[in-house]
Amino acid sequence: MRRLPSLFLSHGSPMMAFEPSPARDFLAGLGDHLPRPRAILVVSAHHDAAYQGGRATVTASPAPPTIHDFGGFPDELFAMRYPAPGDPALADRVVELLADHGLAVTADPERGLDHGAWVPLSLIYPAADVPVVSLSVHSNASPEWHHALGQALAPLRDEGVLIVGSGSITHNLRAYFTTRPPIDAPAPAWVSDFTDWIADRMAAGATGDILHAVERAPHGRDNHPTPDHILPLFVAMGAGGAPLRAARLHASTTYGLLAMDVYAFD
Repeated sequence: MRRLPSLFLSHGSPMMAFEPSPARDFLAGLGDHLPRPRAILVVSAHHDAAYQGGRATVTASPAPPTIHDFGGFPDELFAMRYPAPGDPALADRVVELLADHGLAVTADPERGLDHGAWVPLSLIYPAADVPVVSLSVHSNASPEWHHALGQALAPLRDEGVLIVGSGSITHNLRAYFTTRPPIDAPAPAWVSDFTDWIADRMAAGATGDILHAVERAPHGRDNHPTPDHILPLFVAMGAGGAPLRAARLHASTTYGLLAMDVYAFD
């Protein structure tokens, strides 16, 4: 079986499900350029152990429901469903791999797929015919913890599982709601300087710099006032193996402030 890459994608606004943008167009064609996985393990910024009493979880439902974990959007977005099957056996395998590395996680038979999972996957695999399991991040844990999580999960890439970290390469919603720029607004320098720095450090294989991008990159804290949306990047990097080999598959912005970069690791 061919080894799959691990991916990091920026999932942007839930409106990407039907609002035209370069990022939407890219994700809508991405599945055609990937080896078909037998299952997907998605690590979503919106599945956060910090808000689950500190309990890291992996979804184990055979039919995970679509979670509409947002408000203030059109009714047609709330009407959307992504009926991909779950994979309880894969959830058990995730628990096993992480336990072998001293990383505790619990299988959750009830949780479904939040918008960080189902919105991008509905574009990449619109038929919803690939089983999906979701693993939580832990926004109170370190970048190194998340990188180790990815390293522990790396064997899944040889087992037909596509590991997808779903977050955002920049994520300052306060700045967005303050200015409400149009969807095609240009990126301000404090956004593009950060994403350019990430791309440079990726090309250099500088894992340590990227793990501490919030502290080291220009405007790091402006782009990530909270860590949740950059944590899936560290998991995807860890799953990609060492030394770091990254390919920037896509770069664009929506609303100027949400950079929509996609990276592959192999």
